[in-house]
Amino acid sequence: MRFRHPDGSTVHLAYCTNVHPAETLDGILDQLRDHCEPVRKRLGRDRLGIGLWLARAAARVLTADPAALRLLRKELDVRGLEVVTLNGFPYEGFGDSHVKYRVYRPDWTEPARLEYTADLARLLTALLPDDATEGTISTLPLAWRTDFDEHRRTVALEALHTLGARLDALQDTTGRSIRVGLEPEPGCTIETLADALAALTGASGTPGTPGTSNTPGNPVTSDAPAAPATVPTHRIGVCVDTCHLATSFEEPGPALDALHRAGIPVVKAQLSAALHAEEPARADVRDALGAFAEPRFLHQTRTRSVQGALLATDDLDEALGDRGSGTGLPTGSPWRAHFHVPLHAPPQPPLTSTLPVLQDTLARLVGPAAPPRTHHLEVETYTWQALPPELRPRTRARLADGIAAELSLARDLLTDLGLKELP
Repeated sequence: MRFRHPDGSTVHLAYCTNVHPAETLDGILDQLRDHCEPVRKRLGRDRLGIGLWLARAAARVLTADPAALRLLRKELDVRGLEVVTLNGFPYEGFGDSHVKYRVYRPDWTEPARLEYTADLARLLTALLPDDATEGTISTLPLAWRTDFDEHRRTVALEALHTLGARLDALQDTTGRSIRVGLEPEPGCTIETLADALAALTGASGTPGTPGTSNTPGNPVTSDAPAAPATVPTHRIGVCVDTCHLATSFEEPGPALDALHRAGIPVVKAQLSAALHAEEPARADVRDALGAFAEPRFLHQTRTRSVQGALLATDDLDEALGDRGSGTGLPTGSPWRAHFHVPLHAPPQPPLTSTLPVLQDTLARLVGPAAPPRTHHLEVETYTWQALPPELRPRTRARLADGIAAELSLARDLLTDLGLKELP
């Protein structure tokens, strides 16, 4: 879906296909037919944007076989679908029954992450619509925080320097610009936009997550190479995920303004909402939260201390104290959990979602008062099948209905901001 901003530029809206578990080319072609095209038809649009997730196996096939890549591009065109952005965060296995910490590997200290992301960039230049010259990719925010020391930080930043050079060369040969956004996520070495700012500008110290679940990294070794002062920010910026931002209780205004002042681009934004519990001490609230604790994905949970410090656990059941390893999070202040709840269908009371944070962030990114800070927006609710059983869509048709409803809500938010939907 495309929108005309009051400044005359085009803003793209897509939905992320990591909600569908396919990891082979055949599976991706099936998902275009069985899921993406039906969503487009429900919206009554001739063209629908998708934020395509290409797992490592599929990306390898498409990189090695030009005929396979042409087939994918043809299927996109035939089914009225377009791709300007890829989700490069999960590497593989995102549809498995137990993902949890595995989604953070390989990280940016491992060569496989660089090669995968560079492959995605090359593929995206061939998948972009004919009238588009810029594509974006979201990626892991360096690494999970555990044992992330200064040496590993240096290795990760050097890999981003290498990626930036490859993206420069790619534009020279294709005429198309690809940018990559680090996606801050709770529990990672870059949890917040403030952490991203520190990493991308070479600020001293290693970003990390304050809180009850934090594990200190290894001490800096004396022979660690010096970290690069900055990364090439004309190629590397941030992907703002509004669920992650809300989970960490980060205020959108100051965080986005700090990025803007530093010249750090918002490469793309993922429109998502977290789970919010205003009174976690109540038994009914805890029971409601417990229904969202499930074995597939990690649901990092955060609260604030009386003094304002961020307190953290790696998962929702840990916050509730169900692991026998502690008393859980304090219950004197609201909790937020990293659970991407459907945008149009917040949980029933006594829980709510952080949709207001999404609305605030969206207004600051693409509001009419200034040129857009990003032109690529992506609804990313991948947790439909991880919802409590009574809330899960039981059929493909129900899932398509839900995704279409989310996109309709996002469309309304954009038009309310003064953007005009394009054919």
